[in-house]
Amino acid sequence: MANTAQSKKRARQVVRRTEINKARRSRIRTYLRKVEEAIASGDAAAAKSALQSAQPEIMRGVTKGVYHKNTAARKISRLAARVKAVEAK
Repeated sequence: MANTAQSKKRARQVVRRTEINKARRSRIRTYLRKVEEAIASGDAAAAKSALQSAQPEIMRGVTKGVYHKNTAARKISRLAARVKAVEAK
């Protein structure tokens, strides 16, 4: 348990930050799920537009410290390859 005033304040801040990060992570997962569903349905146009809307959201997660830069780049790259494969069909 926190004893000093500073450690009590940091504990309060962590609780607030955790809620914010949880909401951000959830929002990003929603965008990713939309892309996945569009890919699964085979709709190339929907998949492409879903990916275009998901990309800035994923990178925003990087700037906010929710994801590492390489993790986000890897996710976007793999999704883009899968969307491209759907378009090729």
